[in-house]
Amino acid sequence: MELRKVIIPAAGLGTRFLPATKAQPKEMLPVFDKPAIQYVVEEAVAAGVSEIIVITGRNKQAIENHFDKSLELEGYLRRHGQASMLRQVRRISELADLIYIRQKVPRGLGDAVLCARSVVGDEPFGLLLADDLIDSRVPAIAQLWEVYRKFGGSVVAVMKVPRSLVSSYGVAAGKWLNPKVMRVSKLVEKPSPGRAPSRYGIVGRYVLSPRIFEMLERTRRGARGEIQLTDALKALARVEPVHAVMFDGIRYDVGSKPGYVAACIAFALKDPVVGPVIRKLISKLPG
Repeated sequence: MELRKVIIPAAGLGTRFLPATKAQPKEMLPVFDKPAIQYVVEEAVAAGVSEIIVITGRNKQAIENHFDKSLELEGYLRRHGQASMLRQVRRISELADLIYIRQKVPRGLGDAVLCARSVVGDEPFGLLLADDLIDSRVPAIAQLWEVYRKFGGSVVAVMKVPRSLVSSYGVAAGKWLNPKVMRVSKLVEKPSPGRAPSRYGIVGRYVLSPRIFEMLERTRRGARGEIQLTDALKALARVEPVHAVMFDGIRYDVGSKPGYVAACIAFALKDPVVGPVIRKLISKLPG
């Protein structure tokens, strides 16, 4: 069995990046030379996914335009002999079949997942958050899928975080089945450092059983009217296994300004042409 479908939520307002996101989707902010969401789509494609479901909202048309064909731009590049750039532009529109679903009201991650229920159907699926870019040899979502194939249930990606930062994460605790995989027995959303059951914070990669939809429908809305995915996962863990995996790779939180800048620098340094120039520029910065 292969992973066929993934959901990428992209309906948020991007308030942490205002004013840059006032008229531009946060997911379209460039990380070096590609918008953040393209890295996530490419990860899914590299894992063999055939259907990508993007949950959008108002003022997100730039995402659809980016992954669509641009006949005018392609014609311009062809006429001016820019063959290499033309291949790059065409490749974007040929990456995968993207399905767009509008989340009419932003009611949290859990509601965004629910929006895709009719398209996902009764099969396990991936969930990738564009705020988290993971630079790895094996696509992170593929690593989770291998755990799903071996252990079943649902799978979340975790990383060990400083105790002072656990309040920014959903936190998982449980019994380690091997050095990389934990059978989850406890999930807490954004606990205070003193109440965190562990230091293993969930990051934006999931493989979810279709039963999660049933749990999401039963989940009560929080104070802001949002449906929390972590609450639904807690309910799911009571009826079927939920596992956490320590993935191999470097994660960049591009939903935060420091993480975004770090990702831009890291991906620029990997470029064989631009990388050496960037290193020289960094070495000359004051301080």
